[in-house]
Amino acid sequence: MFYNEDCIHGAKKYIADNSVDLIITDPPYGIKGDKLDKHYNRNESHVIDGYIDIPANEYETFSFDWIMEAERVLKPGGSMYIVSGYTNLRHILNALASTKLKEINHIIWKYNFGVYTKNKFISSHYHILLYVKEGAKATFNTHCRFADTEKDTNNGSLNYQDREDVWIINREYKPRKVKNKNELPSELLKKMVQYSSNENDLVCDFFLGSFSTAKIAIGLNRRACGFEKNAIAFNHQIEQIKSLKPGELLTTLRKVPDNELFAQNMPLSEEERTNIINTFIDLKSQGLTKKDALEEISKKCGRGYWSLLRIIEKAEKATSPTPSEFI
Repeated sequence: MFYNEDCIHGAKKYIADNSVDLIITDPPYGIKGDKLDKHYNRNESHVIDGYIDIPANEYETFSFDWIMEAERVLKPGGSMYIVSGYTNLRHILNALASTKLKEINHIIWKYNFGVYTKNKFISSHYHILLYVKEGAKATFNTHCRFADTEKDTNNGSLNYQDREDVWIINREYKPRKVKNKNELPSELLKKMVQYSSNENDLVCDFFLGSFSTAKIAIGLNRRACGFEKNAIAFNHQIEQIKSLKPGELLTTLRKVPDNELFAQNMPLSEEERTNIINTFIDLKSQGLTKKDALEEISKKCGRGYWSLLRIIEKAEKATSPTPSEFI
């Protein structure tokens, strides 16, 4: 399901309404990307020829046209990540504002290899826009990379850190390897695919380029489709795709332990609430601090510390100003 043609016309012909689970795409930036090697004195002897950029005066219409197609093909509950520089970001945001897609996150991707400049701050980040199509619950696999209680050496939550909206992921350095002019690192793509899709989902890239999105999707046992106008890049990469085995990257993913807060999103019965309060009273009578008592209860009942704290504080408040066993 890969097509050597323009995504706007190609999507109209080949992709049905409401059929794609996830779109991850890195559209041309409209900054004369086909000539940047001359401006920055880059050696591009191993870069595939034929990169196609969009003239600046066409970028607004171009953005509107392809984003309209993206909205059409996304399933209700489907997600879309758009990677963009800042030069024409306004056109992408304006096009998205004209859709019924819902903004979820505006992520900043901080990378290495920023373009050195002397008289202004060095640009070393891209924008990643996450939007969903309403009408069904969006896929978001909260604990696909870190369990709920995993900590770093400073006792910080690894899950929390991984889900912050500033991502520090280095670009991949590929000396003497055939590559596309602009490639997204595999770790960045894995993260988006893991969080926002499930195995056998259909992942689409409107601007395949190096086919990186498709390669990661297939490697993680998703189905993939997309478009690339550059015939040289398309013909080279389609041969690479043929050698991939679906699911071959699954064994490279980090093994995530079971969540300890197994009851975190389950309804709380009055019986459980009473048991939590009584257990808290008992642990306090044994000399435990409030913090230690709540952490002990959390391990037993599978609920988070802060939700337990709210239960106890509500019970304390209900007994005030009468002296209470909670204090």
